[in-house]
Amino acid sequence: MTIATGFFDRLPRPALLLVGTIVVFFIGLADYATGEEISISIFYLLPVAVTTWFMGRNTGIYFAAISAVAWLTADLFGGHRYSHPAIPYWNMLVRFGFFLIILIVLSRLKVAYEHVKTLSSIDPLTGVLNGRAFQERANAELARARRYSHPFTVAYIDLDNFKAVNDRFGHSTGNTVLCTVAETASGNLRTTDIVARLGGDEFAIFFPETGEDYARHVLNKLRDMVSGSMQANGWPVTLSIGAVTFRKPPESVDRMLKTADALMYEAKRDGKSRIRHEIHGG
Repeated sequence: MTIATGFFDRLPRPALLLVGTIVVFFIGLADYATGEEISISIFYLLPVAVTTWFMGRNTGIYFAAISAVAWLTADLFGGHRYSHPAIPYWNMLVRFGFFLIILIVLSRLKVAYEHVKTLSSIDPLTGVLNGRAFQERANAELARARRYSHPFTVAYIDLDNFKAVNDRFGHSTGNTVLCTVAETASGNLRTTDIVARLGGDEFAIFFPETGEDYARHVLNKLRDMVSGSMQANGWPVTLSIGAVTFRKPPESVDRMLKTADALMYEAKRDGKSRIRHEIHGG
């Protein structure tokens, strides 16, 4: 199932339209060849269902229509006799209506599926990606970096004095702090950058196709903006950041994160509210 889904997801829209049309054509031929004794009309649902799921309701309606017409053509050329000449056209409309019901159900299921999929990848408190989704996205970016030999930067962020805020101001304020950090990061990154809450008060940022200069500039800006927001509210929170620019990708996302995490702890030991940045593979 996963392999098939990945195949159709990667298939360009024109190619999927062509494949769907060819499938309808061959189902129509098979319908004609088997004659009126054997019904295979249920197989017309295959292109209707696939195109609805991967291309949307409007494309599904198109394939429902051509599937109904293909059935009618096979029926008429197959010599099926009816008591009234309008009966095959009525049957075609019934089949078209049945296809429409199926594609409407499928399109609604797809919307629900995408909604659940989105919710499963989002941290419910901060609205940024969760750790599992970050692993998936980072794995894809690592593969792309290996393919094109592009550098990238990853940053591991920990909130200094976060426990003190929870103890002094309460968990509601702690949640507000986490949301502020997430919003500040999301609002000052490119759309291609990936920000996630890994758990607790730890965040990670992945900068695809990014060298050390841009990453250092953005991380310094992020640290200063968060510090300013925290000071304005009287919260003693700062950011300790470990960042690594990889000119050659590491063997895994775990290795990448462990390297950045180690640098983050060095930043904490140096006095907090600091950034430790290294370049690997250069």
